[in-house]
Amino acid sequence: MSVLDALREGARDFAWFVRGVMGEDAYEKYKAHCEADSAVGGAVLPMMTEREFWRDTTDRQESNPQGRCC
Repeated sequence: MSVLDALREGARDFAWFVRGVMGEDAYEKYKAHCEADSAVGGAVLPMMTEREFWRDTTDRQESNPQGRCC
């Protein structure tokens, strides 16, 4: 592995970490959860679009405020 490859991998890992801390990966986690639930035989509900997901998340945060940094 060259130095450039190591730097690329490090940058990719750092970006993954930052996305997780900032919550940007929440929709991907939601999709994975819905797909796993339907594969197991859980209740099949229509999956929200990304826009609907973030609107729902924001609405829930506004109706039930909790301690957060921003």
